[in-house]
Amino acid sequence: MMSEAAIPKIGAPATRALAAIAVTRLDQLVTYSEAELLVLHGFGPRALRMLNEALSAAGLSLRQ
Repeated sequence: MMSEAAIPKIGAPATRALAAIAVTRLDQLVTYSEAELLVLHGFGPRALRMLNEALSAAGLSLRQ
């Protein structure tokens, strides 16, 4: 099932930032907005773009 896909390789700091909020799978991201993710320490625009692409491919999106 695609919704249980792991977070793509977005770099160690961004991956640690997501782990700090207990996000380890793509489907867990749908409860967060771009703004909420961008304030995480180590999470930046590049990681956001990569996650948005992976979410889109899985038919998911971040909260608006």
